[in-house]
Amino acid sequence: MRAAVVVTPGGPDGFAIQELPDPQPGPEEALVAVHATALNRADLLQRRGRYPGPLGTREDLPGLEMAGVVLVVGERVRGWAPGARVLALLAGGGYGSRVVVHERMLMATPPNLSCEQAASIPEVFLTAYDALFEQCALQPGEAVLVHAAGSGVGTAAVQLAAVAACRVFGTVGSADKLTRAAKLGLHHGIDYHAEDFAEAIAVATARRGVDVILDVIGAPYWARNLASLAVRGRMVLVGTMGGATLEVDLGALMGKRLQVRGTVLRARALEEKATLTQAFARRWLPLFADGRLVPVIDRVFPLAQVADAHRLMESNANFGKIVLRHDE
Repeated sequence: MRAAVVVTPGGPDGFAIQELPDPQPGPEEALVAVHATALNRADLLQRRGRYPGPLGTREDLPGLEMAGVVLVVGERVRGWAPGARVLALLAGGGYGSRVVVHERMLMATPPNLSCEQAASIPEVFLTAYDALFEQCALQPGEAVLVHAAGSGVGTAAVQLAAVAACRVFGTVGSADKLTRAAKLGLHHGIDYHAEDFAEAIAVATARRGVDVILDVIGAPYWARNLASLAVRGRMVLVGTMGGATLEVDLGALMGKRLQVRGTVLRARALEEKATLTQAFARRWLPLFADGRLVPVIDRVFPLAQVADAHRLMESNANFGKIVLRHDE
């Protein structure tokens, strides 16, 4: 198989395109020809040597999601056959043109979506679904604040919350991103360069606050996040782009009876990830077929331009997903 391999951990130029042996599927796995994968922040950390993958994955081969076509199935696989168009969350390896995936992790690609679009779904939509609905039990009619609403997870969370009949607030870094996020269902956008989000939330909610916050920033937003939560509000941390260490005023949590949770997907056991995948496939995947949910793609790069794709993600200029296309 052809793969973008990290040969020199560090900057974006540390990749090389190499030929590697095809992985071999086990009895309950499928071998899939990867047509597209998509970048995630974890890929940048893994490229720098700071985010080793789970046991059994290659540390030099990133890629947490993919879309492609089933080539071969294991002897105990019953739900899939060669030729099926599929998408899946991965523990790693999406930068290779072949991956093996447990049959319970596979989802059928909606017929109206290209592989590039389908590859933009698994990591961000499963993360957003888990964070909002599984971790925070978001309910119709509640107000939610999505930080980095123009990111991959952010664009997914905005759509899921809007479809669930919630009032959606979001922070972004430019007027253009505000306009684009509004088309996805963002009701109240906040340009964090121009205004303080906590003050904006206080004004917009008559100081009540929001019920749920999805945060990817971490420490710099902690105090303002707590101030922005309503009584009995819930916050989930899915990233710490701004830092992970801070001093905590526990009184702020106690006074409002707040709940704060952290979550990741990659390190979870197969059974837990498979259960989440199947729940998402039942409830949300059909909404891509009828257009109520859409994969948001900023740009598609051929695999050979993986360094340029990483530079774009590091610039924070993208709105939505950055996709790598396998052209073999």
